[in-house]
Amino acid sequence: MRGSWLAIVVLLLKVSLVAAQRPDTNYDEAKVGTLPLPELLRCADGTEVKDAETWRTRRRPEILKLFEEHMFGRTPGGRPAEMHFEVTSTKSDAVDGLAVRKEVTIHFTRRADGPKLDLLVYLPKQATKAPAFLGLNFSGNHAVDPDPAIKLNPGWFRNAPERGYVDNRATEKSRGAEASRWDIAAIVKRGYALVTACYTDLDPDFDDGFANGVQPLFYKPGQTKPAEDEWGSIGAWAWGMSRMLDYLETEPTIDAKRVAAIGHSRLGKTTLWAGAQDPRFALVISNNSGEGGAAISRRNYGETIAVLNRAFPHWFCDNYNRYSQDVAALPVDAHMLVALCAPRPVYIASAVEDQWADPRGEFLAGYYAEPVYKLFGKPGLGVSSDATPAIDQPLLTGTIGYHLRTGKHDVTSYDWQQYLTFADRHFKTK
Repeated sequence: MRGSWLAIVVLLLKVSLVAAQRPDTNYDEAKVGTLPLPELLRCADGTEVKDAETWRTRRRPEILKLFEEHMFGRTPGGRPAEMHFEVTSTKSDAVDGLAVRKEVTIHFTRRADGPKLDLLVYLPKQATKAPAFLGLNFSGNHAVDPDPAIKLNPGWFRNAPERGYVDNRATEKSRGAEASRWDIAAIVKRGYALVTACYTDLDPDFDDGFANGVQPLFYKPGQTKPAEDEWGSIGAWAWGMSRMLDYLETEPTIDAKRVAAIGHSRLGKTTLWAGAQDPRFALVISNNSGEGGAAISRRNYGETIAVLNRAFPHWFCDNYNRYSQDVAALPVDAHMLVALCAPRPVYIASAVEDQWADPRGEFLAGYYAEPVYKLFGKPGLGVSSDATPAIDQPLLTGTIGYHLRTGKHDVTSYDWQQYLTFADRHFKTK
């Protein structure tokens, strides 16, 4: 008991320190507010949704359109007609001989120097139609695995000299800088493939007026930036995840019908949006996605819509700015984003020291999405709204999974252990 009490004291001190650095941020559960959530199972004309067919054909399309118009923006195009794939390298004995590693370039046009996305693919040895995890990385494929043979990403990165990013470019020092977030050995040992690519290949993560991402591929004559209800960077990153899945549909050793989309932080927001739009993703994993992702926006706790729009004006569509000071007017919330993935399984993960992402708000999004899963005869979290799970005690038995992990805003081996177990339950033949 004494150890647990000390851990709580330490956590409160850390939260107090963060609050001192962000004085307008609320971390008091008594001050989160009581704004009612938008109704999940009532159509715009007042019709109550009582069955899966009504959800699928009427309410779900309504909610998806609301997210497009008011939050993430419409994605103006799908797979480009000229898109093609090029395998640029293969290594047959990667990960201590456990996997075949490929580097694959997705060219979005026929031009060799045109916009593209470089994939890093790990296939378990002797794989036959293996399930896969698919996700974007922050620091370049070379940062996922320190192997010097992996291409050093030549694109734009935030400066971090201590990690090997200087003058917004990656140096050799950055190899393996993000490896702790990708438990490659554990993934391939369990029989899963891993496919990743750097998110800045799709759209550099700064407000450049959308000149250097994939958005110009879909501009109309005379258009120079997305319209107010068209995609921002998150929309572009989510679009890229679907193009990665397009490639997996051509890879004979991967079962493209058993692909789990995974993302952390802003890429957790991205993954939820990718899963909502693209039903081909068979499982969706949100790791510490917070506001704009799995956290309930109507809770005034941690990061807020106002903070998102001020700090990252390029992430969402311009219409989202309407709700910076009026969250009650937003016609959607996070539980609806999770529900758009139904009846496919969704896993939501939080961390004790990541109060900025509102762990309880993330849990509640899963809880309030449950009614849609029940329409399909699927179990949700399986607990009451008051029963926030204990630390390091994951909920794995339902179609919605959740855990609150010890530690900070990150992806750890503990997280991967839960994701692999959850995927086993839904992907592997019993």
